[in-house]
Amino acid sequence: MQKQSKFQLVIIFLSGVALLFIIAPMFGLMFSSSLSQLTETVADKEVQNSILLTLTTAFFATLVFSIAGIPLAYILARKEFPGKRLVSGIIDLPVVIPHTAAGIAILGVISRNSVLGKTAGAIGLDLVGNPVGISIAMAFVSVPFLLNAARDGFVSVPVRLEKTALNLGASPLRVFFTISLPLASRNIVSGAIMMFARGMSEFGAVVIVAYHPMITPIMIYERFGAFGLKYAQPVAVIFVSVSLIFFIVLRMITDRKTD
Repeated sequence: MQKQSKFQLVIIFLSGVALLFIIAPMFGLMFSSSLSQLTETVADKEVQNSILLTLTTAFFATLVFSIAGIPLAYILARKEFPGKRLVSGIIDLPVVIPHTAAGIAILGVISRNSVLGKTAGAIGLDLVGNPVGISIAMAFVSVPFLLNAARDGFVSVPVRLEKTALNLGASPLRVFFTISLPLASRNIVSGAIMMFARGMSEFGAVVIVAYHPMITPIMIYERFGAFGLKYAQPVAVIFVSVSLIFFIVLRMITDRKTD
């Protein structure tokens, strides 16, 4: 009994250290700026536009790439094919490579001399230094979170339910939208939220593709480099606060829909 008590104390202590490691910097950040600095930062149009740009580009990256990503996750969960493990490894690649390298890779695909860049240029759209390019960079580094979560969700759906529906005459499309997708929705929603969160926090890939217009992580870095910690901290506090409020509301809405 005494050994068990000591073990529990060790577990509690180590858990507290890990939790403190996360909480301490955030509390330090939140109390680093005065109320007047925060008020001035909130009223700054440049900061407002930057936060809005960050939220909208991350949202559209999540929305657009979910359309192609969810079917791919379903294939990985249900089908066996040559090179499946290779495909799974490729999906995780954006997570493990340096994000500046990811930005250079994206730049090579969307630059003015690339096929995609020339195609976009033909309709008057320059992807470099454009919100569309920012969304592409965000999606590249964050889509693995959605794909992996969605794949796990589809794996958890009993195959017998799908087969039963098919035997009763339902089309594969109807089975997907009425059985597979709803039952995997909780995982998909969680993956989408993680993709959105990862996208809006991205710096390395985006700064290569589009320094301007400036998303908030780049603005924080730019103000820190140009003016120092004092001017970067209020922007960081506002961005973290907005992100926190946004995610609490988003979680409340999605949890209510998936219950």
